[in-house]
Amino acid sequence: MGTYAAVVLAGGAARRMGGVDKPALPVGGRPMRDRVLAAVSDATPRVLVGAADAAPAGVRLVREDPPGGGPVAAAAAGLALLDADITVVALLAADLPLLTRAAIGDLLEHLDRETPDTEPPGGGSAPAPPAHSGLHPAPPGCSGPDGERRPDGERRPDGERRPDGERRPDGACFVDGDGRRQSLCGVWRVAALRAAVDRLTVERGGSLSGAPVRALLAGLVVREVAWSGEGPPPWFDCDTDEDVRRAEEWTR
Repeated sequence: MGTYAAVVLAGGAARRMGGVDKPALPVGGRPMRDRVLAAVSDATPRVLVGAADAAPAGVRLVREDPPGGGPVAAAAAGLALLDADITVVALLAADLPLLTRAAIGDLLEHLDRETPDTEPPGGGSAPAPPAHSGLHPAPPGCSGPDGERRPDGERRPDGERRPDGERRPDGACFVDGDGRRQSLCGVWRVAALRAAVDRLTVERGGSLSGAPVRALLAGLVVREVAWSGEGPPPWFDCDTDEDVRRAEEWTR
């Protein structure tokens, strides 16, 4: 995998923590959002979406529309700042203080890994990939992010199905020990996300405010990645004061 961009979502209300600026809370002596941005220090560009007064050097700052409109509106605002030639983006919550560059590298490697497709010639339904592959296709009847199947079997955008018969996921994200997807700790093909934003915007009458992340990602082919590295899980997020204390202990 070559270069990639990063969009970090920092616009949550933190209601369970009294409405504080949660991403600005320090863990290990650094604001959580800065720790997340450090984990993607090699991404170009890095975009921080939220109400932050300032961003680290080299980081673009933007606000979701409407302000406080939720993670999907924030993701759309971040994607809008990416140049047309950027093909991969890390989409990350800003409250992941234990995220590391190694974890991002693991996701990028899984996104780039291709799985042979077994769809019969001429179309039709392909069997689900083997359980060990971690590749979870779109629900039956969904022909890809743009909803169109080409006559040659290729799907757009960005080749969910390619002419050579190989299949690529639209994204890769971690799953926890209970099998729950950590969708805001993942990497995604920009074309697929943009198509999903366009689709959801139409479905919701032009507004993404309050839209759930699962609605944005519905129909995308996702490779689920189990963390096999050392140390705490990179998807650990801080929703409560107790979570912040636990993360602090892990960084010591």
